[in-house]
Amino acid sequence: MDTIALVTGANKGLGKETARRLAARGWTVLVGARDERRGKEAVNQLAEDGTDVHYLPMDVTHRATVDAAAGRVLAEWGRLDVLVNNAGIIGSRRSALDMSGADLRECYEVNVFGTVTVTHAFLPLLDRSSAPRLVMVSSGMGSLGVTSDPERPESGLVSIGYASSKAALNMITSQYAKALPRCRVNAVDPGYTATDLNGHQGLQTVEQGAEAIVTMATVPADGPTGTFVDRYGSVPW
Repeated sequence: MDTIALVTGANKGLGKETARRLAARGWTVLVGARDERRGKEAVNQLAEDGTDVHYLPMDVTHRATVDAAAGRVLAEWGRLDVLVNNAGIIGSRRSALDMSGADLRECYEVNVFGTVTVTHAFLPLLDRSSAPRLVMVSSGMGSLGVTSDPERPESGLVSIGYASSKAALNMITSQYAKALPRCRVNAVDPGYTATDLNGHQGLQTVEQGAEAIVTMATVPADGPTGTFVDRYGSVPW
């Protein structure tokens, strides 16, 4: 049976590479993106190898577009096997002392509320799958263990908005894993990857960054759930 996967924010960077890798497995991959031009360009590029890739219009901060996307998936494919919540932003780069509630909300709208909005809308479709998988693309910056370890470079960075949004996402992942015993629910830290998110200053390629995402997207029905991993193994919460 064909596997149907949706990757949000898949028109570039880690999302696009994840979509490419999953499509290469022979899966039907839905490229979620809010920008129609970029979304369709990504699909055209990804489909050059004859893979089954489709553009799915969606803005994770606007519930109506998410509901419409879920309705289309139900009508055309009848279910969803894998949901990769990849869409995310850095948000305000203000210092900790200058960060306002409004600045924080901008980041949370995408990284936290948007992720829950998408997950909620697609849960009924995941429930139709024989082996549902839910992947949350988090960050080492959301790990209390990593950011408090003086031997890790993340410990020297201060980012109230982005870091706390990913910490919230980690807890959300843990709670979904408990609430959805039939679904494999895992968070991943792609690592410091060169993407638009960080001005391409990351130290690894998108191919390397996508490894953990793809690993968790392809776990079997009896695979791990409720974990936080990178491409090397377990990451402390």
